[in-house]
Amino acid sequence: MSKGVVPLIDIGPFLHGGEAEKARVAAEVDKACREIGFLVVSGHDVPADLLAKIHAMSDAYFALPHWEKMRHKLPADRLRGYSPQESHNLAYTMDEAAPTDLRESFNMGPFDHPFDEYHFGESGAGFFPPNIWPDQPENMRQLCETYYREMEKLAGSLMRIFALALGLEEDFFEPKIDKHITCFCINYYPPQPEVPKERQLRGGAHCDYGSLTIVHTDTDIGGLQVHRKDGEWETVPYMPGTFAVNIGDLMADWTNDQWVSTLHRVTNPPREAAHLSKTSMLFFHQPNYDALVECLPHCHSPDNPPKYAPTTSGGHIMAKFEKLRAPEFESAVTD
Repeated sequence: MSKGVVPLIDIGPFLHGGEAEKARVAAEVDKACREIGFLVVSGHDVPADLLAKIHAMSDAYFALPHWEKMRHKLPADRLRGYSPQESHNLAYTMDEAAPTDLRESFNMGPFDHPFDEYHFGESGAGFFPPNIWPDQPENMRQLCETYYREMEKLAGSLMRIFALALGLEEDFFEPKIDKHITCFCINYYPPQPEVPKERQLRGGAHCDYGSLTIVHTDTDIGGLQVHRKDGEWETVPYMPGTFAVNIGDLMADWTNDQWVSTLHRVTNPPREAAHLSKTSMLFFHQPNYDALVECLPHCHSPDNPPKYAPTTSGGHIMAKFEKLRAPEFESAVTD
C-alpha cells in the first residue's frame, strides 16, 4: 500500500495469481474500504491505448458547438445523453444547498441485452432505456461500448475481490450483478475564465449510490478529493494508468457501515490553471435492479443490529435520482 490515506493497490496478483496472492490483495482492499472507502488500483489489464482513444474522442465531442450537443440532450425520463453545464448539483443528493456543478456530461447505460420480460417488462423497462448516440465523433459509440465492456470486466473482478475481503465465497455477488444497471458517464470540466460562485465546484460533495465507482482521468488539474475521518479533505492521488475506485452506499448498507461510503468532491483548479479543461470517465457500477441489499449475516450482531432496512438496487437508485437534478435543469435543457 501507498503511505497516504488513499492507498495504491496492485490487483494484478489477484487476477493472475494463486490463493495466497488473492488473499493478500483482498486483505489490502478490506483495509482500504474500512478506513477510507477509496483506493487507487493498478495491474487492472485495461489496455492503455483504449484509455488514450476514449479521452481523445471525449475531447472532440465536448469541443462541438453547444447547439450540436443539445441535439443529444438528456431527456426528462432517463439518464441518457448530454447534460449541459450547471444542469445538476451533486450536493443536492446530500440535502445540501449549493450552486450547480461546473461540468458537462454524457451518459450511457447497458446495451445489447435480451429482448425479454426482465429487461423490457413493467419492472425493468425504466432501467434499460435506449442510449442516445451523436453523429460525431464517428467513433464515439464504438469506443464507449468497448470501454463499457472493459469496465464491466474490471467491476466484476473488483466485486470478486470484495467478496473475499468480506469473508464470502468469491462468486457471492455474481448473481446480483449479472444483469446490472450501470451508468457510464463522461464528465467534462471546462475552463473557468470567471471565478466560480461561492461554494460552487466542478462536482459538489456527495456519496455515490451503488456498489462501486471506477474513475479514470488523464490529468491532475482540478482534483478528486475525499473527506477523511479527521474532517480534512485529501486529494486522491493521480497516477497515470491507474483507476480510482470508491465504494457506494449499497456496499456500505451490505456491510452495516463496516465499509464506508465516503463523501467526496471535485475541486476547481487553481486560478493559474483555470484555462485548462479536464475529462473524467466514471463507471457507476449498480447491481441488478431487483438485487436485494440487506446486511450481510456476519456484519451484525445483537449488540450491532442492522442499521438499514433491506432495499433493492433499483429502488435505491431511483430515490437518489429524484434528488439529482437541480431546479434549473428543465429550463437548461430546453434553452
